[in-house]
Amino acid sequence: MGARVGRMFRNFNLENRAHREVGRAKPVPAPRHQGPGKPVGGTEDVPEKIRQKDESLASLLKSVYVESTEPVPPTPLPAAAERAEVQRRPLKAALPGDPYGICDITDVPKGKLSIVEALTALNNHKREPRTWTAEKVAQEYSLDLAETKALVQFFIPFDVKMIPPNSAGAKQIKAFIRHRGDTQG
Repeated sequence: MGARVGRMFRNFNLENRAHREVGRAKPVPAPRHQGPGKPVGGTEDVPEKIRQKDESLASLLKSVYVESTEPVPPTPLPAAAERAEVQRRPLKAALPGDPYGICDITDVPKGKLSIVEALTALNNHKREPRTWTAEKVAQEYSLDLAETKALVQFFIPFDVKMIPPNSAGAKQIKAFIRHRGDTQG
């Protein structure tokens, strides 16, 4: 019933409304671009003075001499020589097994740490700060002392803190579970 009434209002005076829309003035379209044709400011507008050859400028141009050479590329060092320059040290700590495919690493450059070594050193310092001082960590892992002090001071391994619940809150949770169990069963 509602669709029939809606159709009546939609189709009411439809023909007159269509004639009125067709008879309405159309909007004027924007002018079209000229496309490739005569360029604006063509060669006719160029003054004759610009077209003439200036002999003084031509003679100055002839006196310019440019000599170009390609730079000689540096000779690449062999891979063994590059390794000899960087001192390396064996790993102090590694992951057990091969979980992520990164256990192929057997040594690292001096002054650098692997992720596992960094976490181990930070954890040792956190557990025993009197034994594992920044100086001992720097000596153990061949690190710069200033960088090691900053590492120990600003990077802290994850710390999980367990907050014990209040006794009143625990009773409320147990009461809620007991009440919920009664309504379901």
